[in-house]
Amino acid sequence: MTNFLPEAEEQIYKLASIQLCPSLGGQIGVDVLVCPPKEGEESYPLWKKEKDGIAETLKSRSEVLVKAFNELEGVTCNEAHGAMYLFPTITLSKKAIAAAKSKSLSPDALYALELLEATGLCVVPGAGFGQVHQTHHVRTTFLAPHPEQFIGRWKKFHDEFMNKYRD
Repeated sequence: MTNFLPEAEEQIYKLASIQLCPSLGGQIGVDVLVCPPKEGEESYPLWKKEKDGIAETLKSRSEVLVKAFNELEGVTCNEAHGAMYLFPTITLSKKAIAAAKSKSLSPDALYALELLEATGLCVVPGAGFGQVHQTHHVRTTFLAPHPEQFIGRWKKFHDEFMNKYRD
């Protein structure tokens, strides 16, 4: 730093240093994550119940979406293993691929943008994830509660999209 009074420079470095340390809440959270309560400890039953409940809820949401995706025309989706994302493969028509190209988009970006515009559902085009050449995906999470409430909108959009771009 140049042209700063030493007192000002000291305060700037102090402010920058504050960001180097996690907050107390973050430190406690990491400690619980890496050193959870052990069986027999007072907090173990509640911790175990909450941890298992969260895991079961996420698993259930994932299963609902995987089943729904696999029922859509031209869509296949594997179960999630260790992440909070699903990565359904969408078989797109030549007409959809050409429409995407005319807009300088990847085909899965076209799908994702039209999904967002039609339903408000936001997914990430798979093109940025190093997918197999000439396959099309979107990445979505299953964190939202009650996925059955929005999968109907997705299904309606998907059916309309597939009909709009049918070869």
